[in-house]
Amino acid sequence: MPQEKILVAVVDDTDESREMILRMLQFDSSIEVVGTAKTGLEAVDLAQKLKPDVIVMDINMPDMDGITATENIRKKNPYIQVVILSVQSDANYMRRAMLAGARDFLTKPPMIDELTAAIRRAGTMAKEEKAKMTAVYNATGPLNPTVPGYMPQVNGKTIVVYSPKGGSGTTTIATNLAVALKDANHKVALVDSNLMFGDVAVFFNEHGKNSALDLIDRINDLDAEIISDVMIKNKVTGIEILGAPNSSQFVDAGIGESFAKILQFLQNLYDYVIVDTTAYLTEVAQNCLDIADFIVLVTIQDIPAIKNTNQFLSLADASGIGRDRIVFIMNRYDKRISISPERVGESLKQPVIVAIPYEDRAVSYSVNRGIPFMIDNKMIPAAKSIVALADHIREKIKKLSEVE
Repeated sequence: MPQEKILVAVVDDTDESREMILRMLQFDSSIEVVGTAKTGLEAVDLAQKLKPDVIVMDINMPDMDGITATENIRKKNPYIQVVILSVQSDANYMRRAMLAGARDFLTKPPMIDELTAAIRRAGTMAKEEKAKMTAVYNATGPLNPTVPGYMPQVNGKTIVVYSPKGGSGTTTIATNLAVALKDANHKVALVDSNLMFGDVAVFFNEHGKNSALDLIDRINDLDAEIISDVMIKNKVTGIEILGAPNSSQFVDAGIGESFAKILQFLQNLYDYVIVDTTAYLTEVAQNCLDIADFIVLVTIQDIPAIKNTNQFLSLADASGIGRDRIVFIMNRYDKRISISPERVGESLKQPVIVAIPYEDRAVSYSVNRGIPFMIDNKMIPAAKSIVALADHIREKIKKLSEVE
């Protein structure tokens, strides 16, 4: 059975730019251009009439800019995905585009591989969203968000980021993975399970007075309103953060099961629940790993880290954590070091899915500013690796959903 094509519309007020994009796309057999427009207003009208899967949208146009057009289009047709193009790699533009519902943001002129890859990712997302809407419609009839009490049903997945070796960069990975998974159609909760020295909120330049401990005190009467009161809402990304306590008092003992119940409750409210953990297997960390749908297992290029990772994999095998639940990645990868991802994967009998390049300056800069690099520095190699990780997780979730 032939693969269904991705229907694409191209919007740009410059004839030359529009033709350049059309030429780039004409050789990809998985993409079919169904229409073009010169203005934001035309784009809104075109989207309503043709209902493409993906719109490639210029950001600067005379009557209505691309961000405003994106917002209008996605209000009417939320499954349509938009890839924004801009001559300026501006962090403010990027943030505004994300908040308006854009699926991706590329600098003009884009590389052909970069553009087609972004369209394929967006096309997959559009078809998944259409399928969800069709399934819900068939089961319940049309949804009406204006009806009081309306709430979409969420069957979220918990993704735990863990390394058995401290200092492997799990917090950096967890925070940037959360940004990569967040879009207009999916809610993301980012949870700090390091109850003694957790600093997930700091990575977003946030500070909250509440933490998971406030939910544990009310574990038997949790509801959406209580969760909302405790979560830190990051305005830049739309991600909601369950931060660590402000006190450094050790509070792990005896609350592992309650913490797991919180994560399970969050799955009813968020599409993705990303959990940052400690290297030491505390009671909370063990419970997080036990209930995780997927574990992003992080190693680095040194022998102690690989030894610890091997021990964890043996422990996972003994405790019934299936290898199919583990997404094995290598952080701070340096090509000059002979310990390659391929060799490590073969040695541990667990393939390394993604190798995130060593970029100490860019990562340190993002941490010190409290702005994950996936927000305003998406073109660095480390960010592209995070996108690849996010895509791999989406694909695993899709396959899991099909099985379920």
